[in-house]
This record gives sequence, structure tokens and C-alpha cells, in this order.
Amino acid sequence: MSAYGPPAYGPPSHGAPAYEPAGTTPYGPTGPTELLVIAKEPVPGRVKTRLCPPFTPAEAAELAAAALADTLETVLALPARRRVLVLDGRPGAWVPPGVEVVPQSAGGLDERLAAAFGRCTGPALLVGMDTPQITPALLAPALAPDAWERCDAWFGPAEDGGFWALGLAHPDPALLRGVPMSVPETGAVQRHRLVEAGLAVRDLPVLLDVDTAPDAHRVAAGAPEGRFAAVLGRLTDAGARVGTR
Repeated sequence: MSAYGPPAYGPPSHGAPAYEPAGTTPYGPTGPTELLVIAKEPVPGRVKTRLCPPFTPAEAAELAAAALADTLETVLALPARRRVLVLDGRPGAWVPPGVEVVPQSAGGLDERLAAAFGRCTGPALLVGMDTPQITPALLAPALAPDAWERCDAWFGPAEDGGFWALGLAHPDPALLRGVPMSVPETGAVQRHRLVEAGLAVRDLPVLLDVDTAPDAHRVAAGAPEGRFAAVLGRLTDAGARVGTR
């Protein structure tokens, strides 16, 4: 595990690059929906800054890298038409085969999310890098063969009032632009925007984002087999760094 990025996955046996260009044959099961992961390159001082203290910026980046690695592993196990990492930063060998990389657009988070959906040509489901506890079973309803029957949107609310997943049968950037981000009412405003547009919305379970050290320990306890839990356990000194905001 590098302190600056997820673990290397190693090249596949046939020599395909780790940084997949658009249009390449995907790894993993196929399906009608495009899977998007919006993330930052795990660089100290730029990611998971609310974990500091009790963790150092380098340790926070290592935790972010592990969370991203767990998320991408789950994405690769799910049926999808494409798997796309919408990245703020530079990709490296840590991007696993089968995951395409596109840069995030400029602007606020609402604009960046809107632009990510704007690149899609069919149904799309977006998740972030702050919920390493996601599993294929958790996302299965939104990716099932009948996921878009009498359903226009999937919404995954977060405990802090935001949202951890958003799926759109017909991606429309206007559904996200202008939604206030990173505030307690973000999720409520976003879901209301979907309903106000006349969309039939189905909900996914409420999840906890990893923002603070206590969040990290709660998430790791619920997903003890993941990379995130392993890295957190290694970085925590005999339970002395559960920490508070």
C-alpha cells in the first residue's frame, strides 16, 4: 500500500494497460447502466482533510486511497456498460484494468457532477469514494435487469444529509446544477429536484460517509474485510486515535 495511492493491481495477463481508454472491452459483467465513481487523486493535503487530526495528511491520503480501492473493486464486480473514474488529479498504475478515467470538469461540485452525467449516453449510476463499505449486493437493485422499469432515478441518502449514490435513467445535467453541496440539506434538495422534475425515484439504503475519524471507525467496523479497515487498523495506535472533530 502506497501512502499516495491505492495498491497496484498489476497488469492483466494479456498486457492491457491499467489506464483504459474509452471504448475498450470492459472487465467484469456487462449491463445496461454506466457506473461512475467521482473521486480525488489520493494526495496528502487534498483528500480527507477532516481526518486530520488525529491522522496526518499522509495517513489521511492513505485511508482515502484504500477507500477508493475498495470502491473500484466493488464497481468491477457489478454489471455495467462502462466503468468510469471521474478523477480530480492524475491517474496512475493504481487504476485497475477495466476502469476508464476521465477528468473532472471545472466548477463547484454540482457542476462537476452535472458534467459527469452529461458525458453519459444512457442510464448511469454515480457513487463517490467516501463509502468503501458498499457491496455488489447493496447496489444490485439499481443494476438489476429491471432496475429502470417504472423508475427514472435511484437515490442513496447519506447520514449527514448528503447522498452517496445517484442514478438517472436519462442523465440530465440540469437535475444537479444549482443544488447546494456539502450542506446538511444537500440530499433533501437533490431528491426534491428529482421529484419536482416528475421522476419516479427509488431509494437505496442510508449509508455513512467517511468524513471524520469516528466515521472511519464506524465504517471499518461494518466492513472489516476491506482494504480500508485494514489500513485504518494499521494506522490506529491501540485504539488511541479514534479521535474527535
